[in-house]
Amino acid sequence: MAFYHTMSVYVLTPLAKADIFDIWSTIADDNEEAADRVEEAIYSACAFVAESPMRGHSRPDLTTRSLRFWTLTRYPNYAVVYRPETAPLEIVAVMHGKRNIRRILKQRPKATGLQEE
Repeated sequence: MAFYHTMSVYVLTPLAKADIFDIWSTIADDNEEAADRVEEAIYSACAFVAESPMRGHSRPDLTTRSLRFWTLTRYPNYAVVYRPETAPLEIVAVMHGKRNIRRILKQRPKATGLQEE
């Protein structure tokens, strides 16, 4: 699935889609409106980094892969993880900072070969 936002294009890997659903579900257990706000902030962050993929930062302490990380401004516990060299920009994960990001990223495929839909 490709998302378009003011000339920015990105795709979510299936695992990134699952991450967003899990985040929404967890928050929605207590407050669906709050879950909707966090979900919208995630999609806005994806569009923002797609406009200029080098906006994020690398995290050599978490991975040797060429991934970049963008922390959500309004919800700093969450980060979007993406492959800056891809077109469209490939979002590989959306995670809460308290999760074991290093372990999760090791379990994720290095390249998905997603095509724009």
